Amino acid sequence: MESPKEPGNGKQWIKFTSLGLQMGITIYLGSLLGEWLDDKYPSESFSYFKIVTLIAVFIAIVSVIREVIKMNN
Repeated sequence: MESPKEPGNGKQWIKFTSLGLQMGITIYLGSLLGEWLDDKYPSESFSYFKIVTLIAVFIAIVSVIREVIKMNN
C-alpha cells in the first residue's frame, strides 16, 4: 500500500531542484567571468579562470548549505 502524500512534500523537491540549477548557474557565470578576466588581463603566472571558478564553487556551496539549513528549521 502506498502511504498518503504529505502536504507540501512536492514543494521541497522543487526547492532542491532549483538549488542544483542555481549552483550550476553560479559556477558557470564564475567561469565565464574568469575567462573574460584572463583575456582582459593576461598573465603567465596567474589564472583568473581557476581562482574565480573556485570562488564561485565556494559561494554556491555556502548558498546551498544555508538553504538546506533554512528548510530544516
